[in-house]
Amino acid sequence: MTRLQTALDAIDQANAKDPRLDEGQPEALLYGQRMSQEANRLFPNASDGLQIAARGQHIERWVLKRADFPEGRAGYLKWRRELGVHHADRVSQIMADADYSDEDIAEVGAMLRKEGIKRNDQVQALEDIICFTFLKWYFAPFAAKHPQEKVRDIVVKTARKMSEEARLRVLTEFDLPADLAAAFEAPSA
Repeated sequence: MTRLQTALDAIDQANAKDPRLDEGQPEALLYGQRMSQEANRLFPNASDGLQIAARGQHIERWVLKRADFPEGRAGYLKWRRELGVHHADRVSQIMADADYSDEDIAEVGAMLRKEGIKRNDQVQALEDIICFTFLKWYFAPFAAKHPQEKVRDIVVKTARKMSEEARLRVLTEFDLPADLAAAFEAPSA
């Protein structure tokens, strides 16, 4: 078994313990597999690091509950930052156990903490994978539960996080209403 497969299997084992279910499977496990599917589709020659970061993006996400943090934007951002640190720490342990170098581990940690988005190609690639995964599997259920203004706001925020290449690809892969497609046509902020 390769180091990569060892790391991916360990991430899956951790995520298989998620008590939350989505389509009858542990939610984090299914999300990680979807992330890997999009990583392989969007970046067929992805480095081990990018593949591991994609699979581990939500490792043990249920451990830090949103309800345990203050309400409002500041509480949400604190929760997200702490999740990023948790994901990076857990994946770092897994990579060390699979004999990855300290340099490889640090690179994946930076990806999972979103350090250097828009400046670091690997961090940006992970963000593009996250956005495609959201649009492909999670956007429609989200949109069905929220008012149009909130949906538009989320689409704009999603587009803003993406690379120009990824935004253009969204326009060819998804059939979005004109008002939502416009968010992907505009240059990123």
